[in-house]
Amino acid sequence: VFFGGCAVGKWLQQSHPDQEMSFVQNMNSGAIAGVFTTAVMVPGERIKCLLQVQQAGHAPSGVHYDGPMDVVKKLYKQGGIASIYRGTAATLLRDIPASAAYLSVYEFLKQKFAGEENRGKLSPGATLLAGGLAGIANWSVCIPADVLKSRLQTAPEGKYPGGVRDVFREIMREEGPKALFKGFTPVMLRAFPANAACFFGLELSLSIFKYFLH
Repeated sequence: VFFGGCAVGKWLQQSHPDQEMSFVQNMNSGAIAGVFTTAVMVPGERIKCLLQVQQAGHAPSGVHYDGPMDVVKKLYKQGGIASIYRGTAATLLRDIPASAAYLSVYEFLKQKFAGEENRGKLSPGATLLAGGLAGIANWSVCIPADVLKSRLQTAPEGKYPGGVRDVFREIMREEGPKALFKGFTPVMLRAFPANAACFFGLELSLSIFKYFLH
């Protein structure tokens, strides 16, 4: 969905199929893709976060989930579709700028590493490096919004009637700005290899498609 959204974003901005995208245009494409992925990400993140806090012993009192489908059933019974999609605004706040950084940094590094005479063709090592650094750029932008989103999605019903704004006020009042960057080190340790593998898989898949289509 993300890379399909990026393709739509490029198509909307290109005057012809072979047009080279600028850094800002790639940011726009990534931002559009961030909107596309929200429909998939919100319920998945809500389920994941609730199961993770339950495993850590911090789930809302009196609620126990037996697995992902049980989460969906209980959330729907509790508040309908709105409960399953709680955190949509917070996810958009996270994914639009993060996805903009993700794609633009990758495409920028891809061009730099390939050079003018070898435009668009990267070695496997350069692809892994560009993808890993793009992942770091992505998470550098989105960690504060991700903290807000996770707090909102795992809170008991009605705790934050004002949504993500109430979460932000509470964190600033009780924990301070540093709390917005909780988990920074493990997130960054994961970001490089996970996204290096992601973009390597993307480029490998595109190469295979091009080989068979031609």
